[in-house]
Amino acid sequence: MSLTAFISYLTYEKNYSPNTVKAYEKDIRGFSDFCCREYDLKQIDKAEYNLIRGWVVQMVTEGISNRSVNRKIASLKAYYKFLLKTDNIQVNPLAKHKALKTPTKIEVPFSEAEMEMLLQQVHFEHGFEGSRDRLIIELLYTTGIRRAELINLKLKDIELSQKTMKVLGKRNKERIVPLLDSTINLFEIYLDERMKLDSIKESDYIFLSKSGIKIYETLVYRIINGYFSKVSSKVKKSPHILRHTFATHLLNKGADLNSVKELLGHTSLASTQVYTHNSIAELKKVHAAAHPTSKK
Repeated sequence: MSLTAFISYLTYEKNYSPNTVKAYEKDIRGFSDFCCREYDLKQIDKAEYNLIRGWVVQMVTEGISNRSVNRKIASLKAYYKFLLKTDNIQVNPLAKHKALKTPTKIEVPFSEAEMEMLLQQVHFEHGFEGSRDRLIIELLYTTGIRRAELINLKLKDIELSQKTMKVLGKRNKERIVPLLDSTINLFEIYLDERMKLDSIKESDYIFLSKSGIKIYETLVYRIINGYFSKVSSKVKKSPHILRHTFATHLLNKGADLNSVKELLGHTSLASTQVYTHNSIAELKKVHAAAHPTSKK
């Protein structure tokens, strides 16, 4: 019953996305299965820290990465905080837990040269799919929106005359994102091709497959990975790297961190600051090249 109440809390009070809620539930059920199997404990509300520590040790032994272990423990910690808040427990067994150390994860953005090569030199087929793919890449790069936000864009969210777009972000938080003239031109071309589809089954959504249904995550990934494989040798070529590229290129050109935060839809400045390492790297290059005491 407690888990059911927690899932409802995440869904209706915290407004978490269905995928996030599923991840929380999966992590908590994983710990519940461990307690039942190893300790014959069927109510994890009564679990003490030594049991949780045993679960951590088992996961590490099985080769699960520290990052994944930390995520699972974070789900469990949120669950116990909820139980504490609702007076189902008196002490959070994870209150003093310290996360496992993880290596700093650095995402490598596409360079300006790679972006220019893709947008200016790579051929996009004429017709529906070519215009759609070109717009998807342009939109991700010029607005920094998330893949899920792109997929769920609706026709009513676009105001081409106002050069703006309404984006529904995490936890149902809305933000208005400006559109460049080049993006608006691509929108007009795509929407014209979209009208020519034989069948449109999900007409509210902007981005559709050729069969007229809303595009999906793996399709967006294949589009990005496929086109960028033509211009980049980077190992990771994903929609998120384009979001990272958007933020990095703005910061490299002197954009204010708070403005980038608003464009990305971050609630905390700390989330935006992860992108600043590339700006610092760029400054180091300029500093080393320009300063008189630098070794040439």
